[in-house]
Amino acid sequence: MKGEDARFRTAARAYFVYGVVYWLGGAWLYLHEVGRGSAASIGWIVLGALLVVVIPFLLRRRRRWFERWILTRRDFARILTVLLGLRLLVVARVVFRSGSAIVAAPWGGVITYQAGGAAFLVVTLVTLVLLARAAWGPEEA
Repeated sequence: MKGEDARFRTAARAYFVYGVVYWLGGAWLYLHEVGRGSAASIGWIVLGALLVVVIPFLLRRRRRWFERWILTRRDFARILTVLLGLRLLVVARVVFRSGSAIVAAPWGGVITYQAGGAAFLVVTLVTLVLLARAAWGPEEA
C-alpha cells in the first residue's frame, strides 16, 4: 500500500494548499467589498475553511467509518476530481474572457481578476492532476 498511500497523501497535501489558496482569495475579496452584503458570503467562507481541513483529512489515509458508511477513498477522490474539473472550467472562463474587474493586491497596487484567476487556474490544475493520479492510479493488493 506504500505507493497508493503516497499518492493519496500527496493529493491530500495538494488539496490542502488548493483550499488555503482559495480560502484566502475568497476572504481577501470579501474584505475588499466583493460579494459583501449577503449572509451567504460568510457562510461560504466558513464552509470553505471547514473543507480545507476535512477533505485532506479524509484523503490522507483510509478511514474505516468513512469507507464503510459513505464512500471509498478512491471514489471520494474521483468525485473531487470531477468537481475540480468543473471549477477549472469556471476559473478558465474568468481568465480567458475579455475585460476584467480589478481588486487591491495584497502587496499593494491592484490586480485584475484575469491575473488572479490565472494563479488560481494553475493551483487548481496541479491539484486536479494529483487527485486524478490518486483516484485512477493502480490499486495495490
